[in-house]
Amino acid sequence: MSVDQPRVAALVRELIEAIGEDPARPGLVGTPDRVAASYAEFFAGVGEDPAAPLAHTISVAHGPAPETEPSGAVILRDIQFRSTCEHHLLSFLGIAHIAYLPGSAVVGLGALPKVVDILAARPQVQERLGEQIADTIATALAARGVLVVLDASHQCVTARGGRQPLASTITVAARGALSEPAARSEIIALIARGGDPGTDPR
Repeated sequence: MSVDQPRVAALVRELIEAIGEDPARPGLVGTPDRVAASYAEFFAGVGEDPAAPLAHTISVAHGPAPETEPSGAVILRDIQFRSTCEHHLLSFLGIAHIAYLPGSAVVGLGALPKVVDILAARPQVQERLGEQIADTIATALAARGVLVVLDASHQCVTARGGRQPLASTITVAARGALSEPAARSEIIALIARGGDPGTDPR
């Protein structure tokens, strides 16, 4: 399902009139079409299958000898995302950290940000977004455990109401073995280390 851009543009013209402005004045003439094009990007994930990027997996157990069994977590930190709060249609921007314990297969690391992008590109709340990312990865990869940490700044908090420009929201979604407090805390500690790969944090 794609965004009906002509319909969005017509509704934006009405909105401009409703706030007391003139959609025909030079500064606003192109605004309805620009907003419609933006909405097509912001909501491109509506109706899309978030598991599609995870369809091609790589066997962990089978490959060049010796064969092995998966053990530790795969962690991808600092995935930038943008979404739209469904309550005010204002943006929230943030960072996603994803960890999973593979079953018999892993997925290319570039697939994980695509899952985030698809699920973020629809009207959302942060709490649901994290849960949907975790469910998608857990199901599509038959992962033994999944942990998703989102840290985002919401315009509905920073730009309206209480106007708290420095406030951010952190949510955690966990599945399987990573729902256990000890396992979860170990992964969160690794995520929090930050820095360049291979850098000694001491």
